[in-house]
Amino acid sequence: MKKSKRLLAAVLAAVIACAGLTACSGGGKSSTAAESGAASAADTSKSRAQDTLIYAQGADPRGLDPALVDDGESAKIMVNIYEGLLKYDKDSTKVLPSLAESWDVSDDGLTYTFHLKKGVKFQDGTDFNAEAVKFNIDRQLAPNVTEDMGYAGFVFGSVKDVEAVDENTVKINMKAACTPFLNNLAMCLGAPMVSPKALKDNNNNVNEHPCGTGPYKFVSWTKGQNVVLTRNDEYWGDKALTKNVIFKFIKDNSARVVALSNGEADMIDGIDATVVSQIESAGNKIYEAPGMNINYLAYNTTKAPFTDAKVRTAVSQAINVPELVKSLYQGYADPATSVLPTFMEGYDESVKQVAFDQAAAKSALAAAGVKTIHMITYTNPRPYNTANGQALAEAIQGYLRNAGVEATIDAYDWTTYKEKVKAGDYDVCFYGWTGDNGDPDNFMNLMADKDPTMNVARYDNADYKALIAKGLAAKAGDERDKIYTDLEKKAAEEAVWLPISHGKTLCGYRSNVKDFYYHMTGVVFLSGVSKS
Repeated sequence: MKKSKRLLAAVLAAVIACAGLTACSGGGKSSTAAESGAASAADTSKSRAQDTLIYAQGADPRGLDPALVDDGESAKIMVNIYEGLLKYDKDSTKVLPSLAESWDVSDDGLTYTFHLKKGVKFQDGTDFNAEAVKFNIDRQLAPNVTEDMGYAGFVFGSVKDVEAVDENTVKINMKAACTPFLNNLAMCLGAPMVSPKALKDNNNNVNEHPCGTGPYKFVSWTKGQNVVLTRNDEYWGDKALTKNVIFKFIKDNSARVVALSNGEADMIDGIDATVVSQIESAGNKIYEAPGMNINYLAYNTTKAPFTDAKVRTAVSQAINVPELVKSLYQGYADPATSVLPTFMEGYDESVKQVAFDQAAAKSALAAAGVKTIHMITYTNPRPYNTANGQALAEAIQGYLRNAGVEATIDAYDWTTYKEKVKAGDYDVCFYGWTGDNGDPDNFMNLMADKDPTMNVARYDNADYKALIAKGLAAKAGDERDKIYTDLEKKAAEEAVWLPISHGKTLCGYRSNVKDFYYHMTGVVFLSGVSKS
């Protein structure tokens, strides 16, 4: 780390320690000079605290390279460092210009031409231009794409090749028409532009050396503690209002609430219904909004007996989803009757999931000889499951016991859990999804993806994949919506997942924080946030 970065990290570490100013006050009074010095020190600490935002979340990021990670903890940090060609509007997934000022699409949908913003530089001082765009996309296309680039297929799966027409013009040629492609380019994962120099200097992996064009730049990452960012004073757009941002990692839900109350954090996420009144009674505020997400149980469809849809159905029948959701989330989540959120195109109330029937479940599971089930889960809260994965697994363990099946639970921290899911040693796992782009393909494609960290059910069905391909190419409208309704119906009939809930977005923040919001895609843009 450079000397300037070490110094800044040290200063900000002091800010964290002194975030609650009363905790930094001295002892008794000894002289007027001492009082003056104490007042001056307090003013300095207060100034530093006002110029630093501390956001507490439940876990470390998996990394800070947008092509190499696929989780929300990483994304919340990265959207403040990186930008893509396009971005979403503040209150929706409407696509707006970002690093691309404008674009043209051919009539057949096979060619996209982007006109880039001029004079933009990456945070290492190198130029953002058409060659940089080509480098970023080529990195995620064959033969360069690697198996750990989980979003490459989502964002660029329909791309044939990329041309740098001139310094500020890029042409993207498609293998097939892809209706959500513009939405994909505004995603916070896969799509953001990384400095080609930084990638070359770090062996094509900037997980610990992020470098984008965004309003904040990376300072340090202390594993298990925090990631420190500072304002990019050479940013091409409106400069960040607050100089420094610290993402602080506090695993325990109640400990994050205490940190908010004590002034050790300005904003927290991963909270649930049980702490809302505690946050508000301490004089802090709650941010609440409908969530574009799904919380679900997935069966390993490649492992007997869960290769059989009848067995999957029987397990699902044992679980009383409405009762479970009411108990765990206490009104801050709705029981899922569908994979898709109810406000998304393709949602249809006629889609029916497996209904609770304990007697039928008990009989079918006994007939199939199912006596034990191996479940794996995560220990931290997630945006779609604020109660955390272990609490959810234990609740379902109780339902299965009532149906004559003993479920074992292995629970892991989030980073380890992702590796366990990838390894595939489970009958059942718990997962969820926060929509990236507002398009139904972004949800339904999860059961068609080749990547086992995306398609955690490992579902492989030719008819389902054919429908996915048809939906990608179809033009927006009723016919396309019907394709995604049909995909929902097929997933329900096959009992690939047991959809559990759509969680509301809940965050806590201190009363002196201004203009904080949590985007519906599950990230926080902090450059416009300040505190008095």
